[in-house]
Amino acid sequence: MKNPFYLCFYLLLATLPVFSQSNERFTVKGIVSDSLGEKLPFATVMLLNPKDSALINYGRSNDDGLLEFKNLRRAHYLLKINYVGYLPHQQDIHPADGPLTDLGTIQLKVLNKDLMEVVIKTARAPLSIRGDTVEYNAASFKVPPGATVEDLLRRLPGMEVDQEGNIKAQGQQVQRVTVDGKRFFGDDPKQATRNLNAEAISKVQVYNSQTEQARLTGVDDGKQEKTVNLELKDSHKKGGFGKATAGVGTDHRLQAKVNYNRFDDKNQLAVIGMANNVNQTGISRDDYQDFRGSQSFNWGNEGDFGFGGGWEGSNDIEVDWGGNRDRGFSKNWAGGVNYNYETKKTKFSTYYYYNQTKQTLDGLTAKENFLNDLTYQTVDKNSALNTSGNHRTSIRFEKELDSLNTFVVQNQIRIGNGDNRYNSNQLFYRGTDVPGTTSELLNQNRYTSFQINTQALYNHKFRKKGRSFALSAAYTINNSDNNGDQYAENLFHGAGIGGLDSLYILNQRNDTRSLYNRFKAGTQYVEPLSTRFFLESFYNFSVSNNEVDREVFDRSEIAEQLNPYLSRFYTNRFFSNRGGARLRYRHQGFNLAVGLAAQQFDLQGKFHAETANSLPMLINKHYFGWIPNVSLNFQMKNNRYLYAGYSPYMSLPSITDLQPVVDNSNPLYIREGNPDLLPATNHNANVGFNYFNPGSFISFYLGTGFNFQTNQVVYAQTVDENLVTRTRPENITGGKGYNVYAYFTMPIVKTKLTLRTNFGYQHSLYMTRINGLKNTTNTNGYPVGVGLDITPNEFLTFYPSARWNINHTKYSINTTQNQRIVNTTYSGEMNLKLPRDIYFNGALNYNIFDNPRQGFYLDQPILNLALYHLLLKNKRAEIRLTAFDVFNKNQGIRVYTSQNFATHEQIQTLGRYFMLSFTYNMRGVTANMRRQGGMF
Repeated sequence: MKNPFYLCFYLLLATLPVFSQSNERFTVKGIVSDSLGEKLPFATVMLLNPKDSALINYGRSNDDGLLEFKNLRRAHYLLKINYVGYLPHQQDIHPADGPLTDLGTIQLKVLNKDLMEVVIKTARAPLSIRGDTVEYNAASFKVPPGATVEDLLRRLPGMEVDQEGNIKAQGQQVQRVTVDGKRFFGDDPKQATRNLNAEAISKVQVYNSQTEQARLTGVDDGKQEKTVNLELKDSHKKGGFGKATAGVGTDHRLQAKVNYNRFDDKNQLAVIGMANNVNQTGISRDDYQDFRGSQSFNWGNEGDFGFGGGWEGSNDIEVDWGGNRDRGFSKNWAGGVNYNYETKKTKFSTYYYYNQTKQTLDGLTAKENFLNDLTYQTVDKNSALNTSGNHRTSIRFEKELDSLNTFVVQNQIRIGNGDNRYNSNQLFYRGTDVPGTTSELLNQNRYTSFQINTQALYNHKFRKKGRSFALSAAYTINNSDNNGDQYAENLFHGAGIGGLDSLYILNQRNDTRSLYNRFKAGTQYVEPLSTRFFLESFYNFSVSNNEVDREVFDRSEIAEQLNPYLSRFYTNRFFSNRGGARLRYRHQGFNLAVGLAAQQFDLQGKFHAETANSLPMLINKHYFGWIPNVSLNFQMKNNRYLYAGYSPYMSLPSITDLQPVVDNSNPLYIREGNPDLLPATNHNANVGFNYFNPGSFISFYLGTGFNFQTNQVVYAQTVDENLVTRTRPENITGGKGYNVYAYFTMPIVKTKLTLRTNFGYQHSLYMTRINGLKNTTNTNGYPVGVGLDITPNEFLTFYPSARWNINHTKYSINTTQNQRIVNTTYSGEMNLKLPRDIYFNGALNYNIFDNPRQGFYLDQPILNLALYHLLLKNKRAEIRLTAFDVFNKNQGIRVYTSQNFATHEQIQTLGRYFMLSFTYNMRGVTANMRRQGGMF
């Protein structure tokens, strides 16, 4: 398919008649005032279709109360005006002769109790704007029957949802979606937007909320969290609602999904479940870490106050996003239940979630490695079979003891197990067609893990406004067991005596048991020095213990024997004390804070080279550092927001990097620790500006960031004549990066045509030593994107877009290996309503990968088509026929560069298949027109 983008172009041309303009256009204007003739600025004004109250145009009156709508098609309209404290006004508009229809002065009446009944009877406005809060009447934005909340949000002015379900509102990322103000499966926005039907929603409210810590402690840090609240219809607060879907396809493809919800004023109950073998894992970041068997402790704020967190060390887990989540072949099961209870003084939330995945990966990786005087290639044909099962549960209880005292406790538990098997055939080439080294690997790893984290917070507000005191504590325990088998045959051609081949066989079993626990406590006190100045002081203490017992056994035909060179037993204890103060100035949206903290850290470790009975080696490290902090948040008038800050972040080397251990479990890649490593400091500075016009729904964002690393831990490499790589961590100063990013969106034709565009520049400099020489890797990236949302009516939507990402990578030790990689994506999606409740959906993603240096080029058109029909009484059911990857071109491909290598990787993945599915909805099915791609 040479020009698949033409499909998007032709579809765009097909929609142009919708926007063709008649020569007979007119303008409406008027003045909004109160009953005394005082002008009312920034009133919300809307033009509606009088037949169904659908929103046609919108805006706000200017500083002088003037409302104006230009270039209107000559038709009958309904004008609606909202202003806080006044009775909503609406009137019919019939175009007068000539180009101008002047409504004169429109007087609004003050709202009082006598008029309340009239207000209730007045038709609700499609949207209302109060400061930075926008409230949408969901019924005014037509979506096809059966649409999810995700589909509804795409139709709302100022809202965006990309193909991954990430939400932007007014140009900013949405951090939280609540239902009737309550949490829904924690804070994951997608759980609500993808599992609730649009027909259950009465209002969508978008606003800036305080951070969770600011809300509880009463310390306004000036930071904003964009929040979307979904208000349910009264009918859906009584009884249950939900839907179930089952599908069967070619090549034995199956899928099933179900969700059930039951809400009232105080209680929320939600149940979800899914099973499939079509690579729909539903994996979140936490799920993925569980899938990898990680011991991750990044569960949010665990009792810290103030700023300058860090010094906790690395958890030694490599999480590869964009890696294998959406490639290969997987069978997936998941289910969960969520319950929320909330009153004025009590909030209780709990959920349980289980996911199980079995994933098969068959891949081919081509890697070009270059040194100062040598270039060699690696070809790796590999396969993996990964299975995992993970339980997650969370309980959160918040109690307002009285108007001055609040108590919060939270508990999270994770239990996981898995089995990962990996086979690999690696060939190493050094400038010839004959491999110099070959390697056969057969590894298996089995693991079980248990993690529990408990946090508690007490906050007291004094009678004096602004004075507060808070205490926190947290306890974490993590227990995991891993046992694995490693087998490798490594053949070094011509490396033996007399130029003969040398064969090295590795056959080992390893058992690793680890126990980690940590206790943290903190306190914070805020003293108002005046109405504008506040002094915040804090202290945090942390102690953690880590015990690891790893035994490695060499296998032979006779017996197993302990390998004292690779077996290790170690314990370590971390002590951390961090205290400081910050002076904050706050006035009329301007929030400036300047602070300084001191950090003391002690590391005590015992390392046994062989067993627990051997003479231990000791690691004792003491660190001290000063941590400055500056932050600025300025909420200006007219919905403009400026932020800036500087905050160095300090981190310890990982315990694995500190251990003086040589690990040659992979004979071709030998690792050695370095007990002399120093803590690394990452200096971060950023500034950004965001603008949103609630009248025109134009939004703009411009931001830039910079970081500089001192004592960065890098991995020096030494590659010998047999292409065996030895790595050792060391400190190096000078790594840095900066970026600039801009985003702009505006409605060209309000409610019908919206333009979105973004562009940026990214630069990074990374240094390390390769065969004793310092190599500097410079990477420059240029991401650009443009897209349109074409939504002329409820019968047609079209979303074309294009993205370009150009990366230039340069290497100081070997400039002939400089890389230029271009990734391009052209996308388009159309949803169309046909007669007799039949709907059509088509989505095209045309991906192009180009790396001239490696001679790699691939164009990949992925086309999905669906046709579905609504049936049964009240449209309670849907039957759908879907064709996935019509051209059968889906390939799991990654192209990337790093410190001294360039790689392209391809993993076999799910290609073309057809599926017939049936959906039943308790309250009437509405056709789901979810976008499958095309947004950026």
